[in-house]
Amino acid sequence: MRTQFTLRCTVCKSENYQYTKNKTTQPNRMEVKKYCPTCRKTTAHKEKK
Repeated sequence: MRTQFTLRCTVCKSENYQYTKNKTTQPNRMEVKKYCPTCRKTTAHKEKK
């Protein structure tokens, strides 16, 4: 069972990336360091609720 979700920048709150994950193996929210084009730097991105 894979679900789609959006990653949101923690600095500027812009939604930049679409991902999928398996909810049975990864039940927690995802947090990844990705490039934010709005901030123009690498920032932490969290899974949007």
